[in-house]
Amino acid sequence: MPTMYKILVPVDFSKKSEFAVKMSAQIGKKIKAEIHLLHLVELPSGIVDMGAGSNFSIPASMIYLRKVKEKIIHLKDTFFDSDQIIKYSIKFENPFEGIKNYAIKNDANLIVMGSKGVSDFEEMIIGSNTEKVVRTSNIPVIVVKTDANKFKFKKIVFASNYDEENKVAFKDFLVFAKKFNSQIHLLKINTVSNFESSYATQNKIKNFIKDFDLQRKTITIYNDVSVVKGIMNFAKEIDADLIALSTHGRSGLSSLFNGSIAKSVSKNVLKPVITFKI
Repeated sequence: MPTMYKILVPVDFSKKSEFAVKMSAQIGKKIKAEIHLLHLVELPSGIVDMGAGSNFSIPASMIYLRKVKEKIIHLKDTFFDSDQIIKYSIKFENPFEGIKNYAIKNDANLIVMGSKGVSDFEEMIIGSNTEKVVRTSNIPVIVVKTDANKFKFKKIVFASNYDEENKVAFKDFLVFAKKFNSQIHLLKINTVSNFESSYATQNKIKNFIKDFDLQRKTITIYNDVSVVKGIMNFAKEIDADLIALSTHGRSGLSSLFNGSIAKSVSKNVLKPVITFKI
């Protein structure tokens, strides 16, 4: 019997994490996945020492944990159908370590996270914990920034430079996209500082995808002032449901999303982003 697809959703009860819960509920329903809601409590360093000088109060902690449990159950009852498999857990770890450890221990297939970013793409990706998870996760991570009632994933943009090293990430991306029968939009952004002829790019992309079975695809070479601006503008033009990117363990997405242009991207055009590790 095949193992069930597992989606990990870190929750901190913010509006952004609620968006992630809503998305995970819809993905879970579509592909019959098991959802794991995880709340992490970062203990102050002094709590490790339970001596007389510690401010740690057992009764207060029990009340706090009971309230957290009630909030998680409220999320479960509000956003999930009764026939969905929902598990929840409260762990005493810092968010980054806790998410990473839980994903490994429970064989999670996907992480869905809300982002505390302000109003731009760069903040969304390079917020500390989210960025750390994105950078180091061996499994795909979806970062959700805005609310949406229905996530269809009909149109997914895969933005890349189509270098050979991205093939592993692309293979993982296709596994995900096929679950939703998505139309795949292969995108390469041309900028003045990193220009490549359309002919060369077309050949590069065709060579990149020749070993993969791609039924529904488009190839677009898009000119813009920066890679970020190009991805955002193209995604907005076609009304994409999701933007897929590959990420290096070393530099995360910072090399792709640097510069002041990202800061001007309006939050109204923000789409969910899914990352796949190279």
